[in-house]
Amino acid sequence: MQRKNQPKGCSTFCCGCSRLSISSSSSEETEGSNSERFAPMSSLAHAMVQERLDQLIRERVEARNEGRRNKERKNIDGTKCIIMVAMDKYSYDPKEDFRESMIEMIISNGLEQPRELRCLLNCFVSMNAKEYRPIILQVFHEVCSNLFLYM
Repeated sequence: MQRKNQPKGCSTFCCGCSRLSISSSSSEETEGSNSERFAPMSSLAHAMVQERLDQLIRERVEARNEGRRNKERKNIDGTKCIIMVAMDKYSYDPKEDFRESMIEMIISNGLEQPRELRCLLNCFVSMNAKEYRPIILQVFHEVCSNLFLYM
């Protein structure tokens, strides 16, 4: 016979019960020779269930704490604050000025990851006039090639 309204419980236990502990007390009817004979078994079962509950609680707390630690590490590792100041500058050699500026930014901020370098490139492109974009792209390629490929 199947139960239609089976209570949702912890599937970790073989019985699927939803109680968190087993009561080892007996009713008045079962007191006597039966309760004395099964008393050690009942206390053993109770201890096993309590131990399993403690283990489940420890595992869940550890997993939650590990998740928090990973999230904190990710936030710390993934956060870099780079401040760029745009200056209105007229130059006879914009290519060399971009080169010096890019090298200074990469070295002083320790930029190594592709994502960080792309962000730097986007900053240069967005802060300068459209007419300088080809020069910026060319210089960026040269700087990255010299700094990272030929080290």
